[in-house]
Amino acid sequence: MKKAESRASGVLLIFIAFSFGAWAAQKPTNDDCLACHGDATLSKEVGGKPLSLYVSPEKFKASIHGSMFSCVDCHTDIKNSMHEATPAKVNCAQCHQDQQAIYDRSLHAKAIAAGNKNAASCVDCHGSPHELLPASDANSKVNHANIPKTCGTCHGQKFVMETSGLSTQPFVAYQDSVHGHAVAAGQNGAAVCTDCHGSHEILPASDAKSSIFKFNVPTTCGKCHDGVKQQFVTSIHGQAIARGDWQAPVCTDCHGIHAIKSKGDPNSAVSAQNLAQATCAHCHESVRLSREFGFDSRKAKTYLASYHGLASQLGSAVVANCASCHGAHNILPSSDQRSTINQANLVATCGKCHPGVTAKFVAAKVHVDQAISEDRGSLGVRWVRRFYLMTILFVIGGMLLHNLLVWRWAALHERRQGEPQVERMTRNQRWQHWTLLISFFVLVITGFALKYPDSGFAAALGMSERVRSIVHRIAGAVLIGSGIYHLMYLFVWREGRSLVRDMLPSLDDLTAMQANVLFHVGKTKRGPLFGRFSYAEKAEYWALLWGTIIMGVTGTMLWAKVFFGNLLPRWFLDVATAIHFYEAVLATLAILVWHFYHVFFHHEAHNMNWSWWDGKMPLSHYREAHPLDPNVAGQNPEGGPTS
Repeated sequence: MKKAESRASGVLLIFIAFSFGAWAAQKPTNDDCLACHGDATLSKEVGGKPLSLYVSPEKFKASIHGSMFSCVDCHTDIKNSMHEATPAKVNCAQCHQDQQAIYDRSLHAKAIAAGNKNAASCVDCHGSPHELLPASDANSKVNHANIPKTCGTCHGQKFVMETSGLSTQPFVAYQDSVHGHAVAAGQNGAAVCTDCHGSHEILPASDAKSSIFKFNVPTTCGKCHDGVKQQFVTSIHGQAIARGDWQAPVCTDCHGIHAIKSKGDPNSAVSAQNLAQATCAHCHESVRLSREFGFDSRKAKTYLASYHGLASQLGSAVVANCASCHGAHNILPSSDQRSTINQANLVATCGKCHPGVTAKFVAAKVHVDQAISEDRGSLGVRWVRRFYLMTILFVIGGMLLHNLLVWRWAALHERRQGEPQVERMTRNQRWQHWTLLISFFVLVITGFALKYPDSGFAAALGMSERVRSIVHRIAGAVLIGSGIYHLMYLFVWREGRSLVRDMLPSLDDLTAMQANVLFHVGKTKRGPLFGRFSYAEKAEYWALLWGTIIMGVTGTMLWAKVFFGNLLPRWFLDVATAIHFYEAVLATLAILVWHFYHVFFHHEAHNMNWSWWDGKMPLSHYREAHPLDPNVAGQNPEGGPTS
C-alpha cells in the first residue's frame, strides 16, 4: 500500500514539473521580444499615423529595468512572443506603489484626471521605461543636473503651458537666476526645481502641505541655507511667520521666487541699490501695514532722502543700506538687546563704516525727516527749511520782477558801441573770478547730482558716486582756498583795498535803488547815477562773500562729520546739511537770475560785458553805467539810466 502511494506521489510530482516546464517554455524571453522589437522599422498605424514599436536592445540592456527585469515582468498580459493583441498600458504602480500614491495627490495627476493630456506622467519625467536610467547616472533625465531641462520640456514650451492657462515665465526666470546659472556652470549643490517643489508630490503654493506654501518656505530654503534659516526664525520677521502672520515676509518675498539673483547683481531685489526702493519699501512704505503694526511708513523715503540713500541711488557700492544697519536675516526691533540698532550697539554698527564714532555721534535719529520726530535736529532742519523756502521765494521772486522791468526797458533802448577801452577787472581779479566760476559750477553740478540722482544732468555727468564725491570735495577746497586768498588780497594788495572801499554799502544805495525802479516803471524821466559800483554790484559782492563762508563752514562740517559729530550735538550735522543744501539753491538761482542777467542781457552789457573775459569794456559804455567814477576821465554827469 505504501509502495502504491509512493508511486502515485512521484507521478504527481513529475506531472507538476512537466506542466511548469511547459509553461516556462512558453514564457517569452527578452531576446524573444527583441527579435521583433529590435527592428528599427517595426511600427503600427495609430490614428492614421505610424507609431514606432522599436526598442533599442543596447539601451534597454543598459537601463535599470533591462538589467533587472524581463519584458513580461512589466507587460504581464503577454503570454507568448507571437501576441496578436496590443499589450495593455504598463502600470508603474505594480512595483512603485508608494511613489504612485504620492503622485496621485500631485498637481500633475489631478490635471490628468481633469482631462489635461499635457500634464506630466511618469515617462514624461523619467523617460521611456525601456531606456530608464537611475538618478545617479549623469545621462538620466532625473539626474540632479538635468532636472531643469526635464521640467523645461513642458514648462519651457509656450504652446504647452498656454493650453493649461499657464506661463513659461517662471522657467525663463529660473534659467537667468543665480540657481540656474550655477546649475548651468556644473555646480552640483545648486537648487533645481525638485529641491523646492518636490518630485512626485508637487502641490500648489496654496496647499498647506506644499513645500512652497508661504509658512513652509523658510524650511524649504533652509535645506540648503540652514545657517540663514536659523537667523531668520529668530528675527522679527521669522517670529511673525511662526505666529501665522501672512503679511510678514519670508525668503521669497525679499529675494524673489524663480528669478533669484546674487546680491551683487544690480538687477537683484536685494542689491544695495534696490534694497530700500524696491524690497524693504514694499512693506515699510505701506500705509495699510503701518496702520496695522504701528510702524512709521516713511522709513524708506527718509532713508532715500539722506546722504546714504542718495549715494546709493547714484550707484555707490559701499554706502550703507537698510541691511547695513538693521541686518539682513537677523532683523530685530531696536528694543531687543541683540539688535544691531539697539542703542547699546549703535556705536559698533555705525563704526563699521565710520571708525572712531562715539555715543554722541549716534545719539540722534537717523531718519531725521520724520513728521512725528520731535528731536532737536529735526526741529532745526524744519525751521531752516521754512526760513530758506520763504527767503528763496521773496529774494528770487524779487530778482525776477526787478530784472523783468529792466529788461522791458532795455529792449526798447538803442544799444551803442564805443571804441576806447577801459580796464574794469585786473589780471589778478580775472584769475580770482575764473577760479570762483569754475569751482562754483563744479560744486553745483556734483552737489545737485547727489541730491537728484535720477535727473538728466546727473546721468549726463557719467560719474560714479566715489568719483563725484572726490570731485565735489576738490572743488570745495578750491572754493575755500580762493576765498581765503581773496581776503588776503583785500588787505595786502592796494587794488584790493581800493576794491573793498568802493564796495562798502551806503544809504545812497537805497535811494539809488528806489530811483532806478521808479525810472524803469516810467515814474521819473531820469535814472540814478553810479560811481565805480552800483547797489546791485555791491549787494551781489557781499552776498557772495557771505555765501562762500556759509558753504565753506557747513561743507567742512559734513566733510569731517565724525570729528564734528563727536564734538557737537549730533543734530548740528542735520542742520548743517539743510543749510548747505538751501544755501546752494539760493546761490545757484542768484547767479542764474541776477548775475547772468547783468553780464549777458542788461542793456549796459550791450549783448555781453566782456570784462569777465579780458577785463575791458568800451569807455563810452562805462561812462554810461558809472558816470560818477572819478577814476575815469571825461565822466558824463548827465549820464543815462543804469542798472
